[in-house]
Amino acid sequence: QVQLVESGGGLVQAGGSLRLSCAASGRTFSTYAMGWFRQAPGKEREFVAAIRWSGDNTYYADSVKGRFTISRDNAKNTVYLQMNSLKPADTAIYYCAATSGTSLYIRENEYPSWGQGTQVTVSS
Repeated sequence: QVQLVESGGGLVQAGGSLRLSCAASGRTFSTYAMGWFRQAPGKEREFVAAIRWSGDNTYYADSVKGRFTISRDNAKNTVYLQMNSLKPADTAIYYCAATSGTSLYIRENEYPSWGQGTQVTVSS
C-alpha cells in the first residue's frame, strides 16, 4: 500500500482559500486513483473530490463544486486540493486516500490507503 501524508491545513476566514497537499510514497503513485474526504465534528466522513490516475478526469461533491479543485503532479507524487470561497461548513479534518484502478472512486470502502488527516477550520 502507498503511504500518504497530508499538509496545508489551518485556520482561515470565511471567503478565504487554502491548498491542501498529499504526498505519497512509492514509485507507483501514477497508477493510483486519488480522493479527498472530510469529517466534520459529530458527522460521518464524506466524499469531497476524486481524480483519475492520469489526472484527466475529476469528480466533486455538490457541496464543493465550483469552489474546490483537485489536481495531481505525478512527477512529485503529490495530489492537491485547492479550496476557494471557504465557508464555516467546510470546517473538518481532510483526508486523502489512494486506490488502484482506472476509474473515479467516491466511496470510502473503495480506498484501502489513507493519510492521517489535516485540520481545516473556517471562521465566520
